[in-house]
Parts: sequence; structure tokens; C-alpha cells
Amino acid sequence: MRRVRERNIQPLLREFTISKNDLIAPLFVDELIAVPKPIMAMPGQFRYPVEGIVDAAINLWELGIRSVILFGIPQHKDALGTSAYDPAGVVQQSVQKIKAAIPEMVVVTDVCACEYTDHGHCGIVGETRNGPDLLNDQSLELMNKIAISHAESGADIVAPSCMLDGMVGSIRSALDFEGFEEVLIMSYSTKFASALYGPFREAADSAFAFGDRTTYQINPANSREALMESQLDADEGADILMVKPAGFYLDVLSDVASLGLPVAAFQVSGEYSMIKSAAANGWLAEKETIMESLTCIKRAGADLIITYFAADVARWL
Repeated sequence: MRRVRERNIQPLLREFTISKNDLIAPLFVDELIAVPKPIMAMPGQFRYPVEGIVDAAINLWELGIRSVILFGIPQHKDALGTSAYDPAGVVQQSVQKIKAAIPEMVVVTDVCACEYTDHGHCGIVGETRNGPDLLNDQSLELMNKIAISHAESGADIVAPSCMLDGMVGSIRSALDFEGFEEVLIMSYSTKFASALYGPFREAADSAFAFGDRTTYQINPANSREALMESQLDADEGADILMVKPAGFYLDVLSDVASLGLPVAAFQVSGEYSMIKSAAANGWLAEKETIMESLTCIKRAGADLIITYFAADVARWL
């Protein structure tokens, strides 16, 4: 086909287009604050107080964003992450408030413990042959409690992010037993041990006190393992699979999309902060770079994109 140069014809032949329905906006809810608090490592992003989360959600709704994913910063942390499943916890309250104000908003909740444990790891930690590390089976019980508490609060989708073995099957069974068969599971099925999560750890106050998360997240070099992990979660009953981070892993995203389930891609905090920093210094054109990055994520196979740029993109669209 001849190369099309006429600008009025090019949009007609565009293979992929970003729409507002593609986007999920992350929101941080902090039980310890009374007014929105800027996140220094993520310019333009905030922690919101529980009493302010509805206003933040309404602003997104009015821009045309139809889904949010919630991350909580609790008042109390302990070794067992008990605040994570408190019926009156920070995320539980936020879900209830958003669903009461905007019933049509699709509310996704992050199911993990790193924000709620005093050690910053994603579940229950104990002694192993290699020293202190995450205990898989005990942590599954914790994830079940968290997922059920979120469902009881009105969450539409729970998103387990801890990369535990058997987490989807365990959560699915627990939800079904409690009568929440309609609550979907968006599994962080392919989550890499990435260097791009640093700004998020400031935003969610979830830095780990010792070690790292390489024993339960995927090595960035391993594409076959990444696909296998998503296949396992699909077999256990995941409704939506996820690749995280997005931009550095488009090959993996394409492979995971071939499994046939809807796929979400998480454009993570480091991806956001790199673009924002380069744009602030005049090194990149911000809008063009953001739209190119999202278009490439969609082209690689994402049905949904979790991105901190959601509000900006909605304004541009």
C-alpha cells in the first residue's frame, strides 16, 4: 500500500486508538492525612484523605474515567497486616464511599499486604532455609481475608498483587464460599521484580525493611516463566491477567494476550516519573510521549491500561 501522507486520511487508517474506556486511574488513600498530600517522586499525583476520596473519584468520572484502582495507607501497621482486612479499614471505607456516590464507577482494589505490614513485604514473613522470607501458604490465608473484606465493602474487582503460588485459586474459592461469585479477579499474574517501583513505594509507604521481593516476583530476564505464571493464574480462574510493568515488557504483554483472557497492563510509577521528569526538563514532548507510550501498550495487546496519566489523557481526548 502506498505510504499515506494526507493528514485527513491518516486517522482513518489508524490501527489502534486510545479511548477513555481503556484507562484505569490509580488512587492512593491515606488514613493519616486530612488534606491531599503531593507525592514528591510522582509530580502531579497525590495521597488523598478518606474524606476526600469521593471528590477525587468524581473528578475522574466527570473526565470520562470509569474505573479506579485503590491503594491504602493505614494508620496502623503490624507484622501480620491486620489492618488490610479491617472492615473499617482505609480501602474498605473508600470503596463504600465511592460506590455510594458513583454506583457505576468500577472500583478495583489492590489485594496485598505491603502497605499494611511493618516489614513492608507482601504477606506473612517467617524463617525459611534462606533466612526471613515470605511464607506462601500463611500469606494466602491473609489474601483471602483481604479480598473478602474488599468484596463486602462493594469492590467490583479484586486485584491480588503478591505473586503467591496458588493465589488466584485460593481467593476464587474464598470469594465463592462467601457468596461473591460475581466479584472478578484481576491477577497481577506477570509481575516482575522491577527497578521501576521506587516512586510507588514512597507513594504507598510500602518500602521493605529487609531483603527484597525477588523470591516472589519474576526475574526481568525470564519471559517463559512470565508466560507460565499467567497461564497458571488463567487455569485457576483469573478473569483478567496483568503485566507489570508495561512499557519495558511489551513482548511479554503480547505473549500473555495470546492466552485469550482480557489483559491489563500497569504503566508503573517509574515509567510515569521518567516521562514527567524528562518533560519538565524540556527533553521530551510530554503529551506526545505519553500518548505514544499508551498506544504502544495497547498495540502490544492490552485491553486495559492502569496509568497515572489517566486524567491527563482523558482531558486531551
